Amino acid sequence: MARKQHTRNASGPQGPSQRQLRAGELIRHALVDILREEEIHDEALHGVSVTVTEVRLSPDLKHATCFVEPLGAGVEAAPTAGHESEIIKALNAHAKFLRGVLGRRIDMKFTPDLRFRHDESFDAATHIDRLLDDPRVRADLERSDDQGED
Repeated sequence: MARKQHTRNASGPQGPSQRQLRAGELIRHALVDILREEEIHDEALHGVSVTVTEVRLSPDLKHATCFVEPLGAGVEAAPTAGHESEIIKALNAHAKFLRGVLGRRIDMKFTPDLRFRHDESFDAATHIDRLLDDPRVRADLERSDDQGED
């Protein structure tokens, strides 16, 4: 009888493995420390705090997609009309430097290639909050609560 091959894919129905999640958190914590402590010489990153919200790893742990949220006074963090923001571009330009520093800080067989992406979950949460604050939606929610009590 032929054995059924199980493939584990980060985008599959099973989701990321425990190993991917654990390594992603290790890399996320290290990147937060690196971005806070290391001096990256780029005008776009000068005076800007960057929060690393999530790191997703490929199943072979050789590629990491780092979701970041730039924080700073007057900084436009969201990409506009298909263009990456300057901060994301600067982080991607310095990905090799960050990978080298990361390799000295973490104990993994391979240091993954880093790709930085803007974390759009904050924008989605803000949009949902605005929808829930809409008077029409609030009236519908109150109406359904009144019907549930009967």
